[in-house]
Order: sequence, then C-alpha cells, then structure tokens
Amino acid sequence: MARIDVLMPQMGESIAEGTLSKWLKKLGDRVKRDEPIFEISTDKVDAEIPAPVAGVLAEILVQEGQTVPVQTLVARLETEAGAAGTAPAPAAAPLAPAKPAAAPMAPTPIAKAEAAPVGDETMEERLRRKSTPVVRKMVAEHGLDLTVIPGSGLAGRVTKTDVLTYLESGVAAAAAAPAPTSAHPPIRPSAPGPVVEPWEGDKVEPWSRIRKLTADHMIMSRRVSPHVSSLIEIDYTRVSQIRARRKAEFTERGVNLTFLAFIAKAVAESLRKHPVVNSAVMGEATILRREVNLGIAVALDWGLIVPVVRHADELNLFGLARAIGDLAERARTKKLSPDEVQKGTFTITNPGGFGTIVGLPIINQPQSAILAVGAIEKQPSIITQPDGTDTIGIRTKGILAMSFDHRVVDGANADRFLADVKKSLHEFPDNA
Repeated sequence: MARIDVLMPQMGESIAEGTLSKWLKKLGDRVKRDEPIFEISTDKVDAEIPAPVAGVLAEILVQEGQTVPVQTLVARLETEAGAAGTAPAPAAAPLAPAKPAAAPMAPTPIAKAEAAPVGDETMEERLRRKSTPVVRKMVAEHGLDLTVIPGSGLAGRVTKTDVLTYLESGVAAAAAAPAPTSAHPPIRPSAPGPVVEPWEGDKVEPWSRIRKLTADHMIMSRRVSPHVSSLIEIDYTRVSQIRARRKAEFTERGVNLTFLAFIAKAVAESLRKHPVVNSAVMGEATILRREVNLGIAVALDWGLIVPVVRHADELNLFGLARAIGDLAERARTKKLSPDEVQKGTFTITNPGGFGTIVGLPIINQPQSAILAVGAIEKQPSIITQPDGTDTIGIRTKGILAMSFDHRVVDGANADRFLADVKKSLHEFPDNA
C-alpha cells in the first residue's frame, strides 16, 4: 500500500491561493483516476479537481470553505500501485500567445509595492508584494499605494475586495483631498448598506465565492463607469428562416444553432468596424483592443460566469455556435480553465432566454460595453410593400440593449455600432 499526496493546484499564472468549496468524495470512498474528488474556487474560475491516481480517499487535510496557498497538501489517496509520493497538481491551462501590438503602448503604471525586491526576501514579503493583474489595475487607476492597504489574503496579500473596502472607507479620498478650509469636519461616506436581520421563518443562504466576487465586480463597475444605455429593435425574420433551414445540418454535426450564434457573428463583425466599442480604459487613455474576444454570460445555479470566445471575428457561424455551446456546457459542469474566462473585450448576455423583453446590463470591467439580448418573438408589424403601400404582417422581432462607458463611448459611436449590428442581422448571408 502507498499513499499519494494531493495538492492544491495553481489554476492560473497569477493565482496564489484557492478555496476548497466542496468535497465530492468522503473519507473511505474509492475513486478512479481522473474522477473529480473536490471543487475549488479562485478569483478567476470554479473547477472540479480530478484524482491523480485510482485509490481510496484516506485523509482529508483541508476542509470545505478553507482558503489555502497553491501546492498546499489537501488530501492523501491510498493506492496499491506505485510508491508513496506527491501527485503532481493539475497544470494551469496554457495561455494563448498574444498577437503583436499594432503600435507600442504606454506602459501600465504599477503599484509601488510591485517594485523589484531588494536583498533576501521572505515568503510573506514576496506574497504581499505579488498581486493579481486586477488589483494592480485598480490600484493604478485610483492612484493608491498598495503598501498602505490592509490585506486579508495570504500573508497580508491585498485582494480586490480589500481595495474596494479601502475605497469605500473614504481613507483613500481623504489622503488625496486637500485640507478642508472650513471649520466643519468632512462628511464621511455612508455605510455600504442598511443593517438587515432575518425574520422568523426566513432562510439565510450564505453567498458562494462566485456570488461575492460578482457582487464586488458589479459595485465596482457602477462606481467606475458612467453607464448609458441604447436600445434598438431587430427584425429576426430572415435569421429565423436561415436558422430553420440549417438547424438540422448543424445538429448532425453535434452543434445547436441558436439565435445567439447569429447575434455573436453580427457583433464580432461590427466590433471590427467600431474599435472604440471594443476598448478598455487605462487611466486617462483608451486601449483599442486588437483582438475581438466575445464574453458570453452563462447563468449558473450558484452564480454567473463569463467564458470567452477568442478571436470571434475569425470564426464562421458554425465555429461560433460550436464555441458558445461548448463553453456554456463546460461552465455548467465546472470544466473551464482559468484562461477561458479572461481577456474578453466585449460581453453578450442573454436575459431573453428567460422571456425578458429587454435588460439594461452592467458593464463587465474593464470592457467598455455590454449587449443584452431580449426575448425573440413573433409580433404584428407594419410591412411596406414595393409599391409603397403598407400591410400588417407577422415578423420575428426582439430588442438589443447596449450599456456603454460614456467616458470613452459617445452616444453616436454606440448608435452607429448598433445600426451596423442591425443591418448585419437584417441582411445575414445564407452561408455565413
């Protein structure tokens, strides 16, 4: 008999810790090689971790809800084959190679704590200095010093939540503001929310990690970006006819042809024509993204996740439909790798799938715009005949609503973009 160590894997280059959210096996359970034994949650993705070898779960060393550094010993498997040792943790998915930029960009400012270490450095000092790209970006945008922000992560490492809490506390604003000339003290910001208590008979459900991260992200997005929304009505009648003709062909190839695939195709092509909609804000500059990477929001029982279709503008209708279906299925079964939820440049969310006529979404930072697809339904409509007369007919219609960051996307930019999306859908080619 031999015992094999199971370690907390590193699910991404910048991730230093993970939360063991759920054990899928109990002590004494027999497991097969590659069978999921526990779930982890990081600031990038939720994932199931498979057993490195077949055997029996002999020891559980990290409990549900615990957050531990990568490479921490999580459990031991007892196996009859092989020698005792440490099972290699699943490797992080390789990152897609970046395309060369069209022109050199100004370097992104980084936090003071990111300066190169001097002399010998302890593990605690290194982990505190090391921060995720999200934290570095937030610190740079708000002109903060990472070293003065209280950290709640491993070895005092500053997390995204720590930065948000620091900003909400008013300490950052007070440090940057000039001394008041009035004798009255400055007004402190109000509390984050009202004090709420459960009543008799209520059920209290603690937030999952992904729910907490989503909440923080939405609050930050509303605070950072001035949101404006534009809505446009789309006649999907032509798209519906093409879909009806080609659906069986796609099904035979194992792909479900949805309206969303047509919309994604029209959006990807239009983003290439309107680069400011496919952008991000960097301090007081705008990054016009070279790549068109579509985030597709997927609703899960335990929260929301946005996997990304890379280089969506280079895919045909079949390629987009297949990618969207594959990512959605693997999001629901927790099979996504960390880099599959990163580097999105524009997001599409589909509340219409639940019957919602229109939704006004919150921007998925650091992107500049997000599109919500409303319910697609048959409606009575005025149809103008070639001779100029009007009749009432049945058309398949729906609303697209786009929220955009008014710091960089003007109303005219947004409306031209939506007009091109509409034109693409109304004139969709038969064999795209």
